[in-house]
Amino acid sequence: MKSFNLLKPYLAQNRFYLLTGFVCLIAVDLFQLFFPRVIKWAVDDLTAYKADLAGLSLYALYLVGLAIMIGLFRYGWLRCFLGTARQVEEELRNRLFTHIQTLSASYFDKTKTGDLMAHATNDMQNIRMSVGIGMVTIIDTAFLGTAGIGFMAYINVRLTMFALIPMPFVMLCSWFFRKKMHRMYGEVQGTFSELTEAVRERFAGIRIIKAYNREKDSLATVEEISGEYVNKNLKLARITGSFSPLVTFLSNLSLGIILWVGGHQTIMTTITPGDFVAFGSYLGLLTWPMMAIGTITNIVQRGKASLDRINAILETRPQVNDTPDAKPIRRFKNNIVFENVSFGYEIRDSRLEIRDLKLETRDSELETRNSKLESKTQVSSFKFQVSSFKLQLEQGQTLGIIGPPGAGKTTLLNLLPRFYDVSQGRILTDGTDIRKLKLRDVRSLISFMPQEPFLFASTIRENIIFGNPEAKEADLIRAVKAAALHDTIKSFPNGFETVVGEKGVILSGGQKQRIALARAFIRPSPILILDDPISQVDMETASDILSVIRSMTGFRTIIIVSHRISAVRFADHIITLKNGCIAESGTHEQLMQEESYYARTFHLQQIEEELGLSVHE
Repeated sequence: MKSFNLLKPYLAQNRFYLLTGFVCLIAVDLFQLFFPRVIKWAVDDLTAYKADLAGLSLYALYLVGLAIMIGLFRYGWLRCFLGTARQVEEELRNRLFTHIQTLSASYFDKTKTGDLMAHATNDMQNIRMSVGIGMVTIIDTAFLGTAGIGFMAYINVRLTMFALIPMPFVMLCSWFFRKKMHRMYGEVQGTFSELTEAVRERFAGIRIIKAYNREKDSLATVEEISGEYVNKNLKLARITGSFSPLVTFLSNLSLGIILWVGGHQTIMTTITPGDFVAFGSYLGLLTWPMMAIGTITNIVQRGKASLDRINAILETRPQVNDTPDAKPIRRFKNNIVFENVSFGYEIRDSRLEIRDLKLETRDSELETRNSKLESKTQVSSFKFQVSSFKLQLEQGQTLGIIGPPGAGKTTLLNLLPRFYDVSQGRILTDGTDIRKLKLRDVRSLISFMPQEPFLFASTIRENIIFGNPEAKEADLIRAVKAAALHDTIKSFPNGFETVVGEKGVILSGGQKQRIALARAFIRPSPILILDDPISQVDMETASDILSVIRSMTGFRTIIIVSHRISAVRFADHIITLKNGCIAESGTHEQLMQEESYYARTFHLQQIEEELGLSVHE
């Protein structure tokens, strides 16, 4: 019942339509109940030889009039109930999507996209059916069944008691099959999520599949999951397939009882032939509610299983959220401070490492101590920890971050806009812990370019102004020029209106990266975070982009991660990360005086650039 509470607000919003639909449905049932009465009158007149053409014509007009009224009111309840079900589906889907957008990045680290897609499509369809057809069937079954029994009792109570003998068995079957159906529907929906994810992933990676000739393997994987989905549906079909025929048999058993008992009473003139025919008609009306118990159980259990799945998501609380006393922040004026920061990822179902790494200051040298490596089950942690040391970045300064792959550079960047919250220590903005500031305000101060640029399947213009929807044309031109992209866009036949396709499929890696860079540039935020912004462009283009970034120093606070030393050498402060720790810290000149990772990397990259120039010449 807890899951059904999700529907209460939406049903309350549509109570007028529900009430109207209820009235129309009851009217249809009442008109249906008068059909047997008219037939009784006609049969009694015929058997008593009292019928004439005028009388039969009148009875026929009654039936036509009832049919017209049934048609009109049936349209009314269809429009109201099914329309309400569609609105509930839309509103619940919007609520689900809105809630999912509030969840933290850690949730999406553990949840598959296909699973979320299944929630937003198949589960919503089941809920719609439960609200629409399920509600109609419940009301129709309750009213038509009760009223039908009343009309049957009015004709003959004893005959009615015989007709109701199979009813307790129908209720017993419904109770027996209900739990099994609910469990199986949950399993079927879970497998459908896996199938959706498998298909989505392979379509998204179709170029890699083709490049490595793995079409057969890809098909085998989908066939395996699809086969499991079919098997679970077949198990469900065996349950529902046993339930529906059993209910049908019990309802037809009532018909057999009435034929024998009612026929005998008709012969004995206890009831008239018209009563017998009318009683059979009422039993026919009652057969639908008896059979509908199976339909109700089927639809409601399917909807409840889907509601449970939706409710599980809606009850998930974001790990990163505003505190009750969160303060607004409109401007960034002073500095950013990383103070004793530590952070750890958690990944399920993996046997990975935990690192506990510390950094201390001694004799003006930075060194790592107490490095421990343990193997743990179901948990993986990365920790970035600073002890007795503050990493401070003043407003208008530039921080450069380098280090080998997996050192924690991107992780560190993700902490500032609070994609994740630190597990220990704190990050201060103008002296205030960012966890005590409003999340939207913190992110509004930041322009962020991720390491892997993501493009929407829309135009170049829409992808760039996504960072600032209110940007003017001049701002757009300025941003693409800063990203060294203007000439490239002009070369496209449709210019800014070029549709880039899913994830920017028509563009090269460098073009996608520069569009993501332009998206960050067009947003007038005081803090600019760039994660490897020149990794996919040539040296000449990289030089142009870096010149633009350098021109922003003093006006914007910049944090830039790169594997290229040339991208960070101009920074006011540079740090080298290794295994989640700060291994080096200083300016370019200071770091070049030490035979460390920074200096060695700089010399290697210089040799590479010189060799590249020589080959080019």
